[in-house]
Amino acid sequence: MGVIIGLNHPNQSPMSSAATKDTPVWQISIEVPKCLDEPVTELLSALLEQPASAYCPLESDSAIVSAFITERSQWSRERNHQLKRQVLEFFPGETRNQNWKATCRKIKANDWQESWKRHFKPLEIGSRLLIKPSWNRRKPRKSQSLIVLDPGLSFGTGQHATTRFCLEEIERLQSKLNHPSLLDVGTGSGILAIAAAKLGYIPVKAFDFDPDSVTVTRDNAESNDVSDLIQVSRSDLTKLKPQTGTKYDLVCANLMHDLLKSHAETILNRLKPGGYLLLAGILTEQFPAVKECFQRLGCKQIKTQIEKEWKSGSFQLPA
Repeated sequence: MGVIIGLNHPNQSPMSSAATKDTPVWQISIEVPKCLDEPVTELLSALLEQPASAYCPLESDSAIVSAFITERSQWSRERNHQLKRQVLEFFPGETRNQNWKATCRKIKANDWQESWKRHFKPLEIGSRLLIKPSWNRRKPRKSQSLIVLDPGLSFGTGQHATTRFCLEEIERLQSKLNHPSLLDVGTGSGILAIAAAKLGYIPVKAFDFDPDSVTVTRDNAESNDVSDLIQVSRSDLTKLKPQTGTKYDLVCANLMHDLLKSHAETILNRLKPGGYLLLAGILTEQFPAVKECFQRLGCKQIKTQIEKEWKSGSFQLPA
């Protein structure tokens, strides 16, 4: 068993459209420390201009990052070195003593497509949410709202620990708040905003700096029949003014730790007094500094969760 994190370009399936059922394709696989699954997935996708995904066996400290190409010439020793240099540049401490194992093997497209689908199972969040890929036939119970979401952007399907924590807290806090509103900062695939809309949060606003994420979020909201309940926009957190903006009962910020620390005031100024803040996407060793930053600004830690190398937290502002 394990968890897969994927990165797709909008409106593009995980396998290139050029690959038909019988087309041979090449699988690029790189073994990396599990804490680097996301950045290496993004870097490999950008390098090849193809979707990439990371498979993280639960019993292992490593992750396998893979991409699929239809021409063997798309991958070379130089591209392997280029990817390694980029990772070393951004994460020198994590990669200095690590072996870098990359393989390129020829497979059939249909073999990959079927094995890839088997990794994605329906996910229940609390008693009121069921998230599943479109090819799965499972039906929700009467008490469950259904979200259909195929693997796509990083953190996009709820399988990752940080996304799952946010989903669980959104479901839990909805019953504690009176007609709650929600802001999703760095929405990615839009899964948190979609879940909030399904659970009755109103209004729901989601923004991301990446235009691809904005497009994917709008598409996912429409396919889940909540596009009229979510306001989606492209915004840059680093350029928002701290003192302005609508305030919300719940703010979700599943972001890199440096963004959380440097823009904590901007994030908190979107939160109502007495409101809740979800912070995720944080490595365990980075969490104390993030926690201290938000506590200095008046937040009280309510709950934390650790899963493998990730730590997430729920905070509340004084009323």
